[in-house]
Amino acid sequence: MPLVTNLDYESGAEKRLIMIKGTELFVKALRAESVDTLFAYPGGQAIDLFDALYGIGDIEIIIPRHEQALIHAADGYARSTGKTGVCLVTSGPGASNLVTGIATANYDSVPLVCFTGQVPLGLLGNDAFQEVDIVGITNSICKYSVTVRKREDLGRIIKEAFYIARTGRPGPVVVDLPKDIQNGIGSDVYPDEVSMRGYKPSEGVHAGQLKKALSELKRAKKPLFLAGGGVNIAGANESMEKLVDITGIPVITTIMGKGAVPCGHSLYLGNIGIHGSYAANHAVNECDVLFSIGTRFNDRITGKISEFAPDAKIIHIDVDPASISKNIVVDIPIVADAKLAIDKMLEYVTPMKISKWTEQTMEWKQKYPVKMKECKGMSPETIIRYINENFDSPIVATDVGQNQLWTTQYFEPSGNRKLLTSGGLGTMGYGLPAAIGAKLGNPESTVIAISGDGGIQMNIQELATAMVYGLQVIIVILNNGYLGNVRQWQELFYGKRYSGTCLKYRKSCEKNCWKCAKGEEKCPKYIPDFIKLAESYEAHGIRIFKEEDIKKAFDYAMQFKDSPTIIECIIDSDANVFPMVPTGKGLSEIIMC
Repeated sequence: MPLVTNLDYESGAEKRLIMIKGTELFVKALRAESVDTLFAYPGGQAIDLFDALYGIGDIEIIIPRHEQALIHAADGYARSTGKTGVCLVTSGPGASNLVTGIATANYDSVPLVCFTGQVPLGLLGNDAFQEVDIVGITNSICKYSVTVRKREDLGRIIKEAFYIARTGRPGPVVVDLPKDIQNGIGSDVYPDEVSMRGYKPSEGVHAGQLKKALSELKRAKKPLFLAGGGVNIAGANESMEKLVDITGIPVITTIMGKGAVPCGHSLYLGNIGIHGSYAANHAVNECDVLFSIGTRFNDRITGKISEFAPDAKIIHIDVDPASISKNIVVDIPIVADAKLAIDKMLEYVTPMKISKWTEQTMEWKQKYPVKMKECKGMSPETIIRYINENFDSPIVATDVGQNQLWTTQYFEPSGNRKLLTSGGLGTMGYGLPAAIGAKLGNPESTVIAISGDGGIQMNIQELATAMVYGLQVIIVILNNGYLGNVRQWQELFYGKRYSGTCLKYRKSCEKNCWKCAKGEEKCPKYIPDFIKLAESYEAHGIRIFKEEDIKKAFDYAMQFKDSPTIIECIIDSDANVFPMVPTGKGLSEIIMC
């Protein structure tokens, strides 16, 4: 390529600027950002980018079988490694297939940079083949989205994208790359630093607000810590445990915050929310100071807002100022990174004299444990507790539905034991591709995907991805023949009118039978046969019905070091997730069974 010589007037020296294509600068940018894994799918408006990536040895390019699975895999990679996940797809349907994954990552604060090919600038707005306004589509569901319109801005915009994605409250960023920008000739310079006037993430802790919060905490008779996903994202787990140890204050978590302190900690009461523990939900109702760190207070946590923590002063630490007082009006707001704030608190806190309160909370925990009632065959609780007891540091990715709720109740993440789940958006189809991304980022770890028979079918084609990249991913399918979470609501609140939830249903079934009055043995055969399906992908499969077969199934799966295995667990179709708080009710109106 041609060299352009300029004079540096300050030093008198000559500078040589190398002129390169936009696609070459794209590759240079990925290397500068230490990207080692790129989740990508080719297409017409991304073909030049793929050409520039051809033969590159230091960036592994992962080609899944669907773009939605691609971004979930990047998400699982990011959550499990702490790095930024990176995607590349073509325009039109390639870009629009990312939308669900972008929203999933946005709700759960996952750093992603999503590159989308785009038609040339001159065709924008002309309904060109495979043209969609992906920036307009994703504006409300990502942290930042932009179309590059000048070749000279390309390096700066990519640098800003990575910076925005991983700083402050992390999240997804979309960078749309028109084809003529990709092929345009310009400087090879990629910036070393970012300077953005309109984006200044919080980097400190407001000392005055923190002291005010600690004074309120010191006066409390029934204080309670609420740890959200922000604690895990900030890597503040050890600091959070120290804070609980020093103060002696009981702690509860959101689903995304589970693992913020070890699940076996004597002061840990469990998850809060509509499927939270009795002890956690009751403690919120009774506390006089609720000290929350890194949570958005969504409706699945609060229940009926007017009845949430009715007697408590609420302190809220969050890195995102927009999350504070958005759903629950708080008394003392503190905008700060969770780890910075907790570490600062550790300089001031002392043991609190609240033994009567802690004893009361422990009594609730012991009297009302989270435990499944007996059901036919094996219980999901037994399967998940087997994982706890037999794997030292597994990474567990869940789908969404009852499988997710049981996992968040019984799996015990801490340290290297990680839980990956779609908390905010509740995305079915997330579990398997997220597990694949986690395995790619953590090749030495045992990675387990827990899914229902409904959710697994939304991205089951990714068995091919696991096979071709030689990934040992254990896929546990909890098969109850239903879309179980909706079926549970239909059982409890809709007079057992099982509309649209029976996955054995065929056109030949009696109208509206859904659950045949003649008995389930008269129901049609389940489709697909997951074991035969696994074998068609040259993967492995085993079907079990009894608790005594759980060990045999996992032993079978562990022997295949470079391929996935399905463990299909046939569970009771009537098994439900309890405790449960009905929609629109307060946390005090908890149903135990």
